[in-house]
Amino acid sequence: MLTVNNISFEYNDKKTILENFNFTLKKGEHLCIMGESGCGKSTLLKVIYGLLDLKKGEIIWDETQILGPAFHLVPGFEKFKYVAQDFDLMPYISVSENIKKFLSRFYPKESEKRTQELLEVIEMKAFEKVKVKNLSGGQKQRVAIARALAKEPELLLLDEPFGQIDNFKKNSLRRNLFQYLKDKKITCIIATHDKHDALSFADQLIVIKEQKILVKDSPKNIYQNPKEKYIATLFDDVNVIIINSKKELLYPHQIKIAAKNNDIAIVKNSYFKGSYWLVEVEFNNQNIFLNHHNCLEKGEQVGLIFNPNFI
Repeated sequence: MLTVNNISFEYNDKKTILENFNFTLKKGEHLCIMGESGCGKSTLLKVIYGLLDLKKGEIIWDETQILGPAFHLVPGFEKFKYVAQDFDLMPYISVSENIKKFLSRFYPKESEKRTQELLEVIEMKAFEKVKVKNLSGGQKQRVAIARALAKEPELLLLDEPFGQIDNFKKNSLRRNLFQYLKDKKITCIIATHDKHDALSFADQLIVIKEQKILVKDSPKNIYQNPKEKYIATLFDDVNVIIINSKKELLYPHQIKIAAKNNDIAIVKNSYFKGSYWLVEVEFNNQNIFLNHHNCLEKGEQVGLIFNPNFI
């Protein structure tokens, strides 16, 4: 359904933001875009939505070319919805009225049913009569997502959609939202810093570095086989270790405590993480991080086992 064909983009200062981007996305697929701040994630969403004019390349949705503000008085492709980080809600009307804004007034029963359905998805049924100006940042973020879904777009573009939402709400909201999108076969592209958005819910993952696509694959393949440290650090702490004359990138869970007759390390710190401890050790004049079920005392000597096959 979506074809991004050799696009490049630069702002008026001539600094390249996107360079030679190519990818396709099928109907109902979810694509996650990851990379450090300033790499071009938000710009890519704006270009796909039609808010910016391309100097090179083309974007096609189901045989229709997506064009920018130079070609449209009101920019933005009608079959898409884009949820930016600033939300752009109407503060002096209620949550339900914001959602209904894009629904037909000629079919009030259908509009109300649709609104109630989306309030359930974003878990804000109790706030439907509350004016948006009285909501927290995280609540506004959820309303913005529901409003974007009101007319059931073919493609939903989300820019850091859970950034302001509390963790205890974020997890259930993610599950509700992405299951809803799958059920409705709504294609989705999400730009995020959060590994959970990619690993649990994306069909494809693109990592951007220095304005280029560094890798595109399934989240599982990219996580398990990071081609460089930059990619691995998007998911977790990462250790660069030489094993059998080969440089290995190991996550903390891929290093285990063993008997002292193995490689010896000195414990420097232990950090409580809830279900485990993140232990910092010194090994061969290098600080290494590993996961362990107990707290280890500073100065304690431990043996290590390095195993890239621990998944």
